[in-house]
Amino acid sequence: MVHSRKALYLASVAFAASASLASAEGVEVLHWWTSGGEAAALNVLKEDLAGQGIGWEDMPVAGGGGEAASTTLKARVASGNPPDAAQLLGMALQEWAAEGSLGNLNAVAEANDWDSVVPASLKALATYEGNWVGVPVNIHRPNWLWINAEVFEANDLTPPTTWDEFNTVAAQLQDLGITPLAHGGQPWQDATIFDDVVLGMGGADFYRDAIHNLDPEALGSDTMVAVFDQMRTIRGFVDENFSGRDWNLATAMLMDGEAGMQLMGDWAKGEITRAGLTPGKDILCVPAPSTTGSYLFISDYFAAFNVSEDEKASQEALAASILAPGFQEAFNLVKGSIPARTDVSVGEFDACGQRAAADLKEAQENNTLVGSLAHGTAQTSAVQRAIFDVVTEHFNSDMSSEDAVEELQIAVESASY
Repeated sequence: MVHSRKALYLASVAFAASASLASAEGVEVLHWWTSGGEAAALNVLKEDLAGQGIGWEDMPVAGGGGEAASTTLKARVASGNPPDAAQLLGMALQEWAAEGSLGNLNAVAEANDWDSVVPASLKALATYEGNWVGVPVNIHRPNWLWINAEVFEANDLTPPTTWDEFNTVAAQLQDLGITPLAHGGQPWQDATIFDDVVLGMGGADFYRDAIHNLDPEALGSDTMVAVFDQMRTIRGFVDENFSGRDWNLATAMLMDGEAGMQLMGDWAKGEITRAGLTPGKDILCVPAPSTTGSYLFISDYFAAFNVSEDEKASQEALAASILAPGFQEAFNLVKGSIPARTDVSVGEFDACGQRAAADLKEAQENNTLVGSLAHGTAQTSAVQRAIFDVVTEHFNSDMSSEDAVEELQIAVESASY
């Protein structure tokens, strides 16, 4: 396998190098990786391309979750001037492809045998009508609970594994004058918690029924009422200044000991390691309450928009570099995610990364791997926004759980047609 990986890497570099000769302008990339840890990871890609003589035209659009970047991208495409590549999440990639806005990466995919190394769940979102329209960069797990080890040890607290245990520990932290849960009041962050609660309260099959399949019985069930009950309880464990806070500032609260826990994806590790702390030691990682054995996943993709032949050369060079084994290891070590290839070792990754890889394998075997609603891997953008609206309204008001479930059903039905 070592020799085959080396051969694939050399092939991808050769493909990228030959493509770069046709490009004098470099590659323009639109993205929303602007936090410190994200920027450090992106720099790995910039340096990789620079080593091949490929310029980088940066187009960052701040805003976790990518909503602002999506608005900017739509304006660029509408004006007939798309970037060479744009960061997208899975369902958005499919929507752009359905509109005919994407070209394909079939040549570079065939040259580097992507079909045999990209997991089926990622390939399903990276391809459209048999064509590779995007390249996966990573695999993130949103359903993590991050814990300040010093705070827990100093107060003789045990990391919770269920929602009942979470509520008990959170109440103890609150009594100690410590914010139980670091959180930023933005729709995608509220939905990240909602994802965790739906998966934890109902399990993977219920999550698929309610979120992927939009089954009316699941959406209107007693289980969904219980989900909103738990969301109301969680609302009582965040500080009064949470509204509008960026996710990385919430992570800073966790690292500083101002808060005891955070429900956030493993991109938080980029901030943790950048601060000189060790994930799995200084900041503990455990699956979100009641989700052990299940795995929410997302993958960031760079989409191949329709560009000129000259620009396509640099676009293909970028794609080849992204899925090269050496880059996959280097980038994901910094980003906090795990590789988007099945043949890249995670031996050098931290304890949280190694657990993520092991849990992913287990979830694939047990059919408990599900795409995240909050992070664009479960539903169309219209349905996602409709659910976001209900979740955020409930989280920031005194709306009852029963009313929230009714609103959820109405919103989903309206957005589905």
